[in-house]
Amino acid sequence: MKESEYLIFNELESKGKTNIYNVISKHDEYSLGIIKWYSSWRQYCFYPEKETVFNKTCLNTIEEFIIELMNKRK
Repeated sequence: MKESEYLIFNELESKGKTNIYNVISKHDEYSLGIIKWYSSWRQYCFYPEKETVFNKTCLNTIEEFIIELMNKRK
């Protein structure tokens, strides 16, 4: 599990080389979406829940987490 100022990244499942992470709001503990491997693009991607809204800080935090995951795969 990794935390930022506003978000929690909680590992849900491991599938060999790749994992699935739940992105949770620290404010209300609501799931904002998941990060998982998208094989067609050969990279991790964020799959947001319906009716979620993100500001640039949250999007940057999600991007930084995905970059970390990609660096670990190399």
